[in-house]
Amino acid sequence: TASGSSFLSACPDTRRSSPPPPRFQPDASCTHSRMPSRLWPTTWASMRKTAAILCLLLLSGAALPPTMGQAQIPLETVKLWANTFGRDLYDTVTKYSGSLLLQKKYKDVEPSLRIQEVNGLELVRKFSEDMETMLHRKVEAIKNLVEAAEEADLNHEFNKSLVFDYYNSVLINERDANGNYVELGAEFVLESNAHFSNLMVNTSLSNVQLPTNVYNKDPDILNGVYMSEALNPVFVENFQRDPTLTWQYFGSSTGFFRIYPGIKWTPDENGVIAFDCRNRGWYIQAATSPKDIVIVVDTSGSMKGLRMTIAKHTVSTILDTLGENDFVNIIAYNDYIHYVEPCFKGTLVQADRDNREHFKQLVDKLMVKGVGVVDQALREAFQILKQCQEARQGSLCNQAIMLVTDGAVENYEPVFEKYNWPDRKVRVFTYLIGREVTFADRMRWIACNNKGYYTQISTLADAQENVMEYLHVLSRPMVINHNHDVTWTEAYMDSKLFSSQAQSLTLLTTVAMPVFSKKNETRSHGILLGVMGSDVALRELMKLAPRYKLGVHGYAFLNTNNGYILSHPDLRPLYREGKKLKPKPNYNSVDLSEVEWEDRAEVLRTAMINGETGFLSMDVKVPLDTGKRVIFLTNDYFFTDISDTPFSLGVVLSQGHGEHILLGNTSVEEGLHDLLHPDLTLARDWIYCITDIDPAHRKLSQLEAMVRFLTGEDPDLKCDEELVREVLFDAVVTAPMEAYWTALVLNSSEDSERVADVAFLGTRAGLLRRSLYVGSEKVSDKKFLTPEDETSVFTMDHFPLWYRQATEQPAGSFVFNLRLTEGPGSPREPVVVTVSTAVAVTVDKKTAIAAAVGIQMRLESLQRMFWAATQQCSAVDEPCPKSCQDSDLDCFVIDHNGFILISERSQEMGRFLGEVDGALMTQLLSTGVFSQVTMYDYQAMCKPPSHHHSAAWSLVSPISAFLTVTRWLMDELLLFLLEWSAWGSWQADSGAAAKAVFHHSHKQKQQDVLQPCDTEYPVFVHQRAVQEANGLIQCGACQKIFVMQQVPNSSLLLLVTDPTCDCSIFPPVLQEATEVKYNASVKCDRTRFQKLRRRPDSCHAFHPEENAQDCGGTSDTPASPSLLLLPLCAWVLPSQLLR
Repeated sequence: TASGSSFLSACPDTRRSSPPPPRFQPDASCTHSRMPSRLWPTTWASMRKTAAILCLLLLSGAALPPTMGQAQIPLETVKLWANTFGRDLYDTVTKYSGSLLLQKKYKDVEPSLRIQEVNGLELVRKFSEDMETMLHRKVEAIKNLVEAAEEADLNHEFNKSLVFDYYNSVLINERDANGNYVELGAEFVLESNAHFSNLMVNTSLSNVQLPTNVYNKDPDILNGVYMSEALNPVFVENFQRDPTLTWQYFGSSTGFFRIYPGIKWTPDENGVIAFDCRNRGWYIQAATSPKDIVIVVDTSGSMKGLRMTIAKHTVSTILDTLGENDFVNIIAYNDYIHYVEPCFKGTLVQADRDNREHFKQLVDKLMVKGVGVVDQALREAFQILKQCQEARQGSLCNQAIMLVTDGAVENYEPVFEKYNWPDRKVRVFTYLIGREVTFADRMRWIACNNKGYYTQISTLADAQENVMEYLHVLSRPMVINHNHDVTWTEAYMDSKLFSSQAQSLTLLTTVAMPVFSKKNETRSHGILLGVMGSDVALRELMKLAPRYKLGVHGYAFLNTNNGYILSHPDLRPLYREGKKLKPKPNYNSVDLSEVEWEDRAEVLRTAMINGETGFLSMDVKVPLDTGKRVIFLTNDYFFTDISDTPFSLGVVLSQGHGEHILLGNTSVEEGLHDLLHPDLTLARDWIYCITDIDPAHRKLSQLEAMVRFLTGEDPDLKCDEELVREVLFDAVVTAPMEAYWTALVLNSSEDSERVADVAFLGTRAGLLRRSLYVGSEKVSDKKFLTPEDETSVFTMDHFPLWYRQATEQPAGSFVFNLRLTEGPGSPREPVVVTVSTAVAVTVDKKTAIAAAVGIQMRLESLQRMFWAATQQCSAVDEPCPKSCQDSDLDCFVIDHNGFILISERSQEMGRFLGEVDGALMTQLLSTGVFSQVTMYDYQAMCKPPSHHHSAAWSLVSPISAFLTVTRWLMDELLLFLLEWSAWGSWQADSGAAAKAVFHHSHKQKQQDVLQPCDTEYPVFVHQRAVQEANGLIQCGACQKIFVMQQVPNSSLLLLVTDPTCDCSIFPPVLQEATEVKYNASVKCDRTRFQKLRRRPDSCHAFHPEENAQDCGGTSDTPASPSLLLLPLCAWVLPSQLLR
């Protein structure tokens, strides 16, 4: 380029050679302008000189001359375009938003303002104390119920012939063909209740649910239900005493579930009630202490056919009884022993959901062959348990071996003598698979001599009841001691609510406590009557950490003793499959280190798990707008434990304005006047006043409740006085904005150009004002500022996106966001642009963000302004040499994250620049105009790798094809037999349950399209210091020219390029996530590695008064004719052929 030239053009070169690889060549005449006013002149001159020399050196390597007639881009003209566009934009946005007026109004009241620095440690302690108080009330309610249940049992004499009608939750309000109520289905009044997710409930009575495989008139059931009727008045009293209580319930060890308030229970699509309270996490954790379990499963030849199917289901059922405080491994044995997961050899792994599901998949693939070496398998199991105990790994509490086999040829006394006697610290539970009773005595002997329990499992439907017996054995020491330990569960989603209320996907924790028999005559048996529980919605708990106290980017979170997230604004428990939202398989075992992933040394995680109180600072990258954008913050983390729970609380404040609270004052009269405006709303999820306790208040909006409180109309209302004061102050300061916006509407003619649809502002107190510039029917983005669009309003978790982005912009600068709106029957299209800026207040050298204000303007208005600005040129009296309308120039307006707002081609708008022009984005990255930030998502869902089998396989081997068909027929025959067979005394119910189990396992495999995974993805950020840049891109036979200019007072950039040079040799730069692949070794190490966790405080493993001879007996269930045919079928089609 000629010295002093104001044009950028391609530099000619006479040398010719074959096309070189892609190269980047910045032009010598226009290097980056890094705000020279802030640099010393000598430094600036030196940098320019160095850069010029570097560019000339780079240009000397150019291999080919440019295409003849290639465009020149006038640098001064591009700068003029950007400045003109920026000025016009600023004038328009400040006019329609009223941002300058709002800044003035806050400036006017500065003398009366105070800015208070937040003490994070005091804040986290206060929140923790409030949460502790709330949770303590739930514990007291449960204790009342436990006492009532134990007293009722003590006064109840078992009556084998008891006849008693009760409200069965499935049968209530059901009528027969004659219009009469069915048995156990009398009239039960149900009413919609907002406190219970608007479900139909009865708050005067509880009712009883039973799973399909439990006979509803069994004497044990009738006696238990009759005894537990005594809980009804206590349920009601608890709810009256603490109206924040939700569901209260009693899960009986016999299988019935009494729930308050009473509710109508609906079977699944197969007509099956699969819910069994005894395999819910809250029941199992309360009924037993933590445990280390080694499951030993027989895969010898004798286990073929139905026996192996039952064994697999038994193992799966055992796994379902384990929780995150338990540890497990599975050993299979035939001619030799092998771990079902070789990676877990010689150790125990935490029984979290991921590991349990992994084990289930592996067990499902087990094959049978050879003979069984039981003694070797038992030795290996004992050694694992011993090594873990010595290494202080695992639960360090109960230890047990589960032996699942169809028989034992001896009693293996030498093994027990060596590893378990005389202390018998490891319990051995034996499960005899099949109807053969030859080995029953030996199996019972093994269990009885090792403080375990023996059961025989003859059918799939037997598994659930018989597996549960081991829980009662493990609970004996605790029952004999009468230790009523309080248990808190991990976060989980209530399945009943999930199926009934698609819009109320609530995360809960349950407080649970065991219920014992106090009868002296059964003391040594340690009889567990069941478990009492009550749910706590985590959303309600987090309301005790008010959002307004945490600043724009702050938040609070909870985690458990295992390091798993209980509540966190970045926890994403659901994923979309088609049109349905579903819980992720591992939603309740997301580790703190997977959400706060910048804590790579796990300093925060370690301190919180240890229940410490303290704080630390951390630089973090915060994703916004579903990961398309990122902001850089320095966060201060404050943390403490919540007494008498396994939970820890964290509070995060961003340094700077995030740790300053603005305090103003105004009169109630003045504030009330300005509060009562139809376009003013308050954050719907924030608690200004408590409206969810008194039924008379539940229909009040927060604004209505606040007005009643301020006027003294309702003295019973309790409100957050500090927050109410801030709302009144903000209402007064922002009131003139309504008049300003209204005047603009009145002064504009109907024929005038339509620029903005809506003006809006939000304050740090959750106050939102908006004013329409067009009729509501003409608003382009109807979801904006409504609860339907959570990103645009104040929620419990976040300030609006437009507010958060504005606070990170330089003062007086506007941030632009292109919004995609979805029209009826049309794809998502870019139609509107949201523009916002923050209003900051400074008092005594401390700055706080008071509000953010902005407009939503139509994209076509922005385009008109841009094309008009690009008609300008430096020489006023001469025609412009270049325009963005020229065919040899391409003009883009992009935002600071690289998304295109304006392009000559409408299909490019809204897309990422790198996707449209890979060469240009690559150059902007290489020259430092943009930087690439790598982000991680440890809660992603990915498609599993597909394994395609050769289609020719069946053609090559007709026998194999025949055997495949045969296996399918056998599966169908087995299903038919399971459904038709009369297993035991409750034939139809158990058949239905077994059918449901079988169908569910197969259906699950077909539908599991996505699975949890880790991903990484790039986010691109403009470097604000680089306000202008230009250069050449070597694209084979030609050079592409580009000029970049910052648009003043905005987050926008103007890019002008030459479209005549084909740069398709550059691949696109995409902003898409890629799965982080771990090789087998790394994956194994990650799974085996036991992260730091805090064990539960109590352990009840043994008691000297325990009756170890209560250790099970033989099954007397008769074999059905259909099942007796299965061995014959197995003989006709040997297993090796079927496999």
